[in-house]
Amino acid sequence: NNKYRISVSKSLNNLSAQIIDDNQKKTLVSVSSTEKEIKAKKIKKMEKSNLIGEILAKRAKEKNIIKVYFDRGEHKYHGRVKTFAETLRKNGLKF
Repeated sequence: NNKYRISVSKSLNNLSAQIIDDNQKKTLVSVSSTEKEIKAKKIKKMEKSNLIGEILAKRAKEKNIIKVYFDRGEHKYHGRVKTFAETLRKNGLKF
């Protein structure tokens, strides 16, 4: 199974995500809005979701990860989580 899992977690102000290889039980790529360069941008939450999606997609591609499945945990598929997912798709991740 070559699909990796994208796990999303969000708090009131932040969103983070990891691409996890469940076979090897390890995180391959991660991104979080608490990273300095993202924090410094002072942008709205929805824009942050877009930015994080772009960054994660880019980091995934660098590791040749394209097929993933989206694990939104207990979060509903709307708002920031949905924006994030759509951005990942726009940037070439397949799920």
